[in-house]
Amino acid sequence: MKHNAIFDIQTDGDFLTQALRIFKYQYDNNVVYHDFCTYLNVQPDSVHTIEQIPFLPIEFFKSKDVLSTTNTPEITFTSSGTTGSETSKHFVTDLSLYEQSYLKAFNHFYGDIKDYCVLALLPSYLERTGSSLIYMADDLIKKSEHPKSGFFLNEYEQLHLLLTDLQKTDTKILIIGVSFALLEFTEQYQMSLQNTIIMETGGMKGRRKEIVRQELHELLSTGFGVSKIHSEYGMTELLSQAYSKGDGVFNCPAWMKILVRDTEDPLSYLKNGKSGGINVIDLANINSCSFIATQDLGKINQNGTFEIIGRFDNSDIRGCNLMVL
Repeated sequence: MKHNAIFDIQTDGDFLTQALRIFKYQYDNNVVYHDFCTYLNVQPDSVHTIEQIPFLPIEFFKSKDVLSTTNTPEITFTSSGTTGSETSKHFVTDLSLYEQSYLKAFNHFYGDIKDYCVLALLPSYLERTGSSLIYMADDLIKKSEHPKSGFFLNEYEQLHLLLTDLQKTDTKILIIGVSFALLEFTEQYQMSLQNTIIMETGGMKGRRKEIVRQELHELLSTGFGVSKIHSEYGMTELLSQAYSKGDGVFNCPAWMKILVRDTEDPLSYLKNGKSGGINVIDLANINSCSFIATQDLGKINQNGTFEIIGRFDNSDIRGCNLMVL
């Protein structure tokens, strides 16, 4: 099956063509997804629109091997999870698809990675194995080819000194970090950075009390001295990311799409502006599942951008749980 065609998508028609092609492929080759579609009494010959495609509840990645190929996985990405909880496993049989996806998306939204010094402040991820975010950040660091690019665990003083030195040059800086570490840095150091993108990847990871995005971004904007805080929206079960250049408003690359489902009726969809459960189409996920019903809550704006407004708690996932085999 030709995979790279997804990166040539330019129109809604192109997207629909590829989505229907991949749906049929995964229906035929993914045992877990095939069984799920059968449970819903959906077959490829009855599917002609994106909304008719079944979306696999993300919980399946915790209990099943979600694969659309018999090829041996090159790597297995795992979610962090809390102590004692079951983690998601994403078996990736073609790392080149992941690499193309994040490199092409970054280039589309931010330009050539070689123009940046990439600084990754990702302690909670560095302290475990199997993180897809660490894989991406490590590759971006290498491909930036900047001698000062690198990871930081909790070396805030070193990071402060490096940023101070970089401010004396014209270097474009990308700081990609987990929320609690970015906050901890700003509590120790107040800066007024120029030519710098602060990109948070979300989550306090149990290190601090969760706060709403607006408050988080205000604290980080003040601490780093920048006008906007950027965000990355991705997850273990995906091979693509959406990006926000401020205010928590996200855009997808051409091979990724968001739908918002009714929380009471997970097989129906809401109009733009209405809040509900987030469904993600990630066409780069050809070898696992491209159609995933997440546990995130959000809305699609009238201009096609989207926002994440929270997550289901266990009592709210009833619609998804009804579909879990």
